[in-house]
Amino acid sequence: MDSSPACVSFIGIVDFTEDANWVYCSESVYDLLGYEPHELIGTSSLLLVHPDEFSEVKELHYTTISADQAAVLAYLRMKHKDPYRGYILCGISRTVCQNVLVGSVSFAAPGPKAMHNASTAQEVKIITPTAKDLEFRRWNDPNPMPPCNIAPSRSVSPDHGRRRDTRAKAISFDPLPEMSVRTALILDRFSVNCGILYCSNDSLMSTTTCMGRSFFDFVSRKDEDLVRSWIDVIKSWGVNERGQPSDGGFGFGKFTLLVRGRDSSIRPPDPVPSRHRSGTNTHSTDSHQQSRARDARPPYHHSSSGGPGAGHRDRERERDRYRDRDSRGGGRTRADEERIVDAIFSAHSDGLMVILRPSST
Repeated sequence: MDSSPACVSFIGIVDFTEDANWVYCSESVYDLLGYEPHELIGTSSLLLVHPDEFSEVKELHYTTISADQAAVLAYLRMKHKDPYRGYILCGISRTVCQNVLVGSVSFAAPGPKAMHNASTAQEVKIITPTAKDLEFRRWNDPNPMPPCNIAPSRSVSPDHGRRRDTRAKAISFDPLPEMSVRTALILDRFSVNCGILYCSNDSLMSTTTCMGRSFFDFVSRKDEDLVRSWIDVIKSWGVNERGQPSDGGFGFGKFTLLVRGRDSSIRPPDPVPSRHRSGTNTHSTDSHQQSRARDARPPYHHSSSGGPGAGHRDRERERDRYRDRDSRGGGRTRADEERIVDAIFSAHSDGLMVILRPSST
């Protein structure tokens, strides 16, 4: 992969404290800002913000959390580790996920990619004045996922709200409480099954249960083809002009989540092809047609050790296993193990991000 900033974006997660400490950084942070992930974890993300924008970015951190916002895109400058590189104009996506703020950081430059990212975001914030040309919204576009109705806290000092304040005049606040239920997943974008690499909490699904498994294990079978098509679209968006993995805006959808999961590698058995043809003079009954279908079974269905009818029993067992294996541990899926969720999908250089929340409809 070309390591120039225009080709990469990294996934970042920060906490709810006023310092916005890094909780997670994907490896592409090195390509964009020159830092290894372990150099940033536990430190304040605000230390990378340009001094002229520090106060406004800190206030944005507060308001994004207190208003429980999702898919907010902000343009601001962040410091590169190499002092000769200075500050880089970045596009930062931010979504509140219950007790952390998750998103991505990418190089911001005018062009179709920036316009697409801005047009799919729920809200765009321009912190760096020179980034004004990057703001773009389709005319009269409705909000694809309205925010939760949570009243913001009022524990903000009276010095907030001024552009280019000094660090001393920046707002201060106690660690904010958890917001509405949301879970963030980071998926392997380079695999067909999109293995789950990271899960932010246990609110919708158990972290220990889902880590390392296919994302589609937790998508109901009836929605699997639809969700796969969404992810294919998100992957196609997340490609830069050179055909390399990059960031690619936001997609919104709704599907049924299986809390305990299932084995998505099990596919339904192929139906027996019909041998009835219109216009053919036949006196066979339905039972006779079923008998013919059984006689036409391929020979590998029969077991020499199982005696007559063993192949039929094997096929029945396979059908039952397919029908009943809605979770890896077996057993039929109960209503309390299924949840309709709203989802935000986004692509990044080294992963896909999926934000889930219980659907209100």
